[in-house]
Amino acid sequence: MGVAVAPVLPLPLDEQAGQAERDELTHLLAEGTVRSGREVGAGSGALPDADLLPVLPALRNLLPHGALQRGSVVAAGNWNLLCAALAAGPVASGAWCAVAGIPEFGVVAAADAGLDPARLLLIPGLGPNWAQVVISLLDGCDLVVLRPPDRPPPQARRKLEAAIRRHGSVLVVAGDWDGAHVRLRIAAQEWAGIGEGHGRLRGRRAYVVADGRGGWSRSQARWLWLPDPEGAVTAVEPALGSTASEPALTGIAGQASTG
Repeated sequence: MGVAVAPVLPLPLDEQAGQAERDELTHLLAEGTVRSGREVGAGSGALPDADLLPVLPALRNLLPHGALQRGSVVAAGNWNLLCAALAAGPVASGAWCAVAGIPEFGVVAAADAGLDPARLLLIPGLGPNWAQVVISLLDGCDLVVLRPPDRPPPQARRKLEAAIRRHGSVLVVAGDWDGAHVRLRIAAQEWAGIGEGHGRLRGRRAYVVADGRGGWSRSQARWLWLPDPEGAVTAVEPALGSTASEPALTGIAGQASTG
């Protein structure tokens, strides 16, 4: 039997409505309207590896194992299309995603980047007890994209990380996070489509640098379209080297800007 597909759900979790909205999320989970991508993938092939969430092809070289590791935290810098792109691959594979604390989240732009709005929960406001709200979301979603309203104290951060490990979820932080397993940042960018004083913006090329803990301590880097002229997130070809030493688009700037 198929899973009922819920529309984009705006869940404004302010201080007064927070408990009611958490109860509503629990109700959705209980009745089967929302199921985790891990449950959807079990035996169905939707998620081929229970410990990994697949990502868009353009992002694979920037992440350990070419995917998002369940139970991990990924810090992706200030809110931008890269955060949505990280969620697009898991959602396409059957995962549910919550976007919390980002009231300006653009559903149309995210959909163009590959993020299916039908498997998305939107929580524009988090309120003062935001850490507990996120823990509730981690219980029902494979992936949570979070912009924290403030820096969490060490005790709250440890509780969040314990919930991430316990539920096998992934937390993508739009911002910084102490102890993140992987960090991504846009080190350089340029817009395509503007000629010498004329033209229209057609896309943005961004030099994304990734590093992290353990075996991922050496920086990886790649030029990406964020977005390309069609609104999608793709790699700029030919692919550049795998170190962060040179952000210039040597030899391909003119070619990528034409057409």
